[in-house]
Amino acid sequence: MYNNSICAFGTKNSAMKKIVISLGGSILFPSLEQNRVQNYVPVLKEIALQYQLFVVVGGGGEARRYIKTARDLGIDEGTADEIGILITRLNATMLVAAMGDDAYPRVAESHAEAKKFAEHKKCVIMGGITPGQTTDAVAAILAERVHASVFINVTSVDGIYNTDPKKDKKAKRYDYLTPRQLLEIVGNVQLVAGLNTVLDIVAARVVERSGIPLVVLDGTDPKNLRSAILNGNYKGTIVSNKKIQPLPI
Repeated sequence: MYNNSICAFGTKNSAMKKIVISLGGSILFPSLEQNRVQNYVPVLKEIALQYQLFVVVGGGGEARRYIKTARDLGIDEGTADEIGILITRLNATMLVAAMGDDAYPRVAESHAEAKKFAEHKKCVIMGGITPGQTTDAVAAILAERVHASVFINVTSVDGIYNTDPKKDKKAKRYDYLTPRQLLEIVGNVQLVAGLNTVLDIVAARVVERSGIPLVVLDGTDPKNLRSAILNGNYKGTIVSNKKIQPLPI
């Protein structure tokens, strides 16, 4: 565990700094029966008291199952992507409803809508918006458009590795990467509907051009997100042009 304070990026003050979170569908909905919505809601509500919060929800395994069925039916990738987007919005709708009055009551279907909804000072939730673009890319572009102080990618691993840690026990986790180094890692990933990687090439390029720090952390326990934002304590990977030295605790 490191004390890599997100406060170092200038997010924690009384001016309601903006945070964009890409919340993986498989993190929020490992399954419909064993979902983490109930555990995430109080964490997101607490964060939203101090920050203007935007959450982009992914499609997860359910979206990938629909996309596989579409392919089996001979449906083209663009249409399969649109089907996946519908699932991300369904997941987002569930989270909006669970958040109650703390979230804007509609799922934003564009970046412009997300910015408009944020005027109400409530948590803004959205899913996918464009075929061929993952929800990570949606979140990265949203972070750029709302001038977020930090972009957080909540996934099923505790950072970015040189190889897949679920398949390679010797995989090395990076504490820090520059945006250029991140691009070198993800640059060879093929873009298809239902892409399931720690971050896609479009999102990585947006991170590079925007200069907004990216933090990748394990979201299987919602307390990790709370600790990262409210206490500055987390184990993960920072992607930034400015190196922040981790402090052991």
